[in-house]
Amino acid sequence: MNEFSIRLARPDDADAFHRVEEDAASLLREEPSLEGIPVPPSKSAEHYRGVIARGNCLAATIEGQVAGFAAAGRVGRELHLHELSVAREQQGRGIGGTLLRALIIDARNCGLSAITLDTYRDIPWNGPFYARHGFVEIENLEDRPHLLRSLEAAVDAGLPHERRCAMIKFLG
Repeated sequence: MNEFSIRLARPDDADAFHRVEEDAASLLREEPSLEGIPVPPSKSAEHYRGVIARGNCLAATIEGQVAGFAAAGRVGRELHLHELSVAREQQGRGIGGTLLRALIIDARNCGLSAITLDTYRDIPWNGPFYARHGFVEIENLEDRPHLLRSLEAAVDAGLPHERRCAMIKFLG
């Protein structure tokens, strides 16, 4: 079994981010409880180039190849996690958890106060995964309009409102 390493993402990782997200999204397409619910298309490599250029993105690599990534962006004094994906072939090795812990360390080192995200609350590798890493659901989004917009965009894309949630991990 090959070891993996975590590093800051580089612009040339964008194509791999797209491929890894598409591969990992196939799990959602196979999830029985999501039958009939659309899986939004993966973000393009061009989109990821823009996110990577703003910093706060990490790549997990195995023998120089991207096996997983965390794509995040600053919103005020918080970091919003847009996507955390690990290639299916590499899942179950702790890559996702390691990426998340590294992102938390990076955010703390940057003086940020929290990390936010939105996800499925009930899919094991979504809400419960983040809860194990100290994230909690938040309902009052008045002070975090980016989360409200993100949840609304998910619902507009056909995802079930009652199964989606916003989460936060305070870094204080």
